[in-house]
Amino acid sequence: MTINEWLIFFLIVQVIHFAGTWKLYQRANRKAWEAAIPVYNAFILMRIIKRPKWWVFLLFVPIINQLMFPIIWIETARSFGFNKRKDTILVLLTLGFYLYYINYATNSTHKINRSLNPRTGLGEWVHSIAYAIIAATLVHTYIMQPYTIPTSSLEKTLLVGDYLFVSKFHYGARVPTTTISTPMLHDSLPTSLISGKNTKSYLNKPLLPYLRFPGFQKIKRNDIVVFNWPVDTLVHWMDPSKGADLKPLDKKTNYVKRCVGIPGDTLEVRDGYVFINGKQNILPDRAKLLFYNKIYSNKGLSTKKLLRYTNKEFERKFIINFTSQNQFDKVMNFVTDNPEKIKDNQFKITTSEGGIPKWVISNYKLDIKEIRTKIRKANITDEIVAKLRNDSEVDSVIKVIKPKGVKGNYMFPEVSSLSWNTDNYGPIYIPKKGSTIELNINSLPFYKRIIKEYENNQLDVIGEHIFINGKKASSYTFNQDYYWMMGDNRQNSLDARSWGYVPFDHVVGKPVMIWFSIENGEIRWERLFTTVGGNGEPVSYLLYVLIAIAGYFGYSFIKKNRKKVS
Repeated sequence: MTINEWLIFFLIVQVIHFAGTWKLYQRANRKAWEAAIPVYNAFILMRIIKRPKWWVFLLFVPIINQLMFPIIWIETARSFGFNKRKDTILVLLTLGFYLYYINYATNSTHKINRSLNPRTGLGEWVHSIAYAIIAATLVHTYIMQPYTIPTSSLEKTLLVGDYLFVSKFHYGARVPTTTISTPMLHDSLPTSLISGKNTKSYLNKPLLPYLRFPGFQKIKRNDIVVFNWPVDTLVHWMDPSKGADLKPLDKKTNYVKRCVGIPGDTLEVRDGYVFINGKQNILPDRAKLLFYNKIYSNKGLSTKKLLRYTNKEFERKFIINFTSQNQFDKVMNFVTDNPEKIKDNQFKITTSEGGIPKWVISNYKLDIKEIRTKIRKANITDEIVAKLRNDSEVDSVIKVIKPKGVKGNYMFPEVSSLSWNTDNYGPIYIPKKGSTIELNINSLPFYKRIIKEYENNQLDVIGEHIFINGKKASSYTFNQDYYWMMGDNRQNSLDARSWGYVPFDHVVGKPVMIWFSIENGEIRWERLFTTVGGNGEPVSYLLYVLIAIAGYFGYSFIKKNRKKVS
């Protein structure tokens, strides 16, 4: 919806409010016209229902207002004597229109001295839950959001199983685009986990225009950023021509990557390393780049030996003698490459570092043997490479890099003449708000999605002529900033090299703290309540958190005992 459409909608709501409450205002010794003036009527209503004025602010906060309106309806009905359970149910079932009945069909009087406390235990429980949800939703939406790391794209800096607090206010809290949505859920209801079908947690309409509160910090190069995946469509992200983004902006999938390129930069990837404006990008010392390397050893390198250096992302090879199709089908769930047939029923298979789980080997009675291979492929840092090269059992370690000029799969933009890959990519310009680029058939693939999808223009191409909003265009000026997001796990990260620029309006926030971390059911205690960004060792606030928790329970215990004494 446009601003004008929202203004009309707001005025309609005001008319509905006036029509259903003006007599109630009069019964509360107010003027009927006070029910008709937008915003002012809300302050007057707070006086009538004996609730604080700051509640008015919550009525205009998207998502929060969904929770506040039912509370206001109930409080209004109770302020005029309709405080039974059936009245509460009718108010909710009629979406507040039960107030019309109270307004026109009754002679109810204003209960000036009504008690604001719940009358029953159930009422007190519902009251507490409602306000807890409102407070949590306000914090979650506009201040701090919990987030989990599902993939290893930032491995070594952020680990799979890390749970983060993501600040919304560093870069400016974004007002949700969706106006009707289940609080504190992203794009799916929990029922999706049971049914297996994706049940949306929101309605596609009406939608608010993009709005963001001012932030106190700009995105800096090498910041870790949480953002909405720009190409999260319900059609096909690898080919945007098959359909536009169908998800609302704030309901696209959340991603976390490192911002290696900021607006105005020209970026290039050379043998896996990022260069900005011709100079190699220097990462913070906490960032550890991972690359696939082949480790050669004539003596053969065992998994036990390799685990001294790394426990992440390396290949293991096994010989398995299969005796049934059931065995074969089960093992294929753990295989990372095509199985190699050696002879009848005997295969050489490749797995990740986890190998074949022991319970599978036991339950399916597998005849299996791990191969001590002369060549091992592992995803490791340059520091680990240096240590391996000093190992007497290792002959050499060679980084696996796609040479320049060898075209990779699903590279942005999809232009046949560009032979770019994940290791050798670019150079590419990152658009800056207000900057202007020359627009022609050759440059259009880089900026087509920006012009059409992110900045909402009509784009037509007739022959070699480009038309924007019906006018022939030979240049384009960008309306917002764009960023280049990549993973530190350079060859195992779905990032900007595959889908391009991240617009600023897709930015969610900045990870500031790891509040919990778990791996294989075990808590990583050393990572609890540690900072995310910066140089040097992460700073732990676990002790302060434990002191605060102990202080809270101590205070509650003392307060409870004082009440008993009095």
